[in-house]
Amino acid sequence: MKITTLRALFSAVLLAASSATAFAEAPATDPMPQGDAARGQILFGQCRTCHYPEKGFGHHNGPSLWAVFGRKAGSAEGYEHYSDEMKQAGFVWTPELLDFWLGHMDTFLPNSTMIVFPLDAQQRADVIEYLQQFHD
Repeated sequence: MKITTLRALFSAVLLAASSATAFAEAPATDPMPQGDAARGQILFGQCRTCHYPEKGFGHHNGPSLWAVFGRKAGSAEGYEHYSDEMKQAGFVWTPELLDFWLGHMDTFLPNSTMIVFPLDAQQRADVIEYLQQFHD
């Protein structure tokens, strides 16, 4: 599928999501592999340049990732540097959506201000497994 077709598809998905109360699932992809939180903690080291997952650490160059799953995209209280696209995305973060976004940042919310560190499917699953422990 051509990049322009993918961009049009995801633009349509985002437009539909913005009119709904929540974007429940990522577009259909292969199932995520089982993640390993210990490996995810190591991999998250590169993300820590901008993000903290621990409660009370607040924002850094990027928004806090404390309790990211279940939070509306672009809505971390006190973080003011979201792209307009992220602020208007209208979906709620799930492990599947984060996996999809991290694997398709060039086409899914491509105007994000986040720096991309390429991760394969297993590495994304590991980071997501690590992040899932940070919530009330």
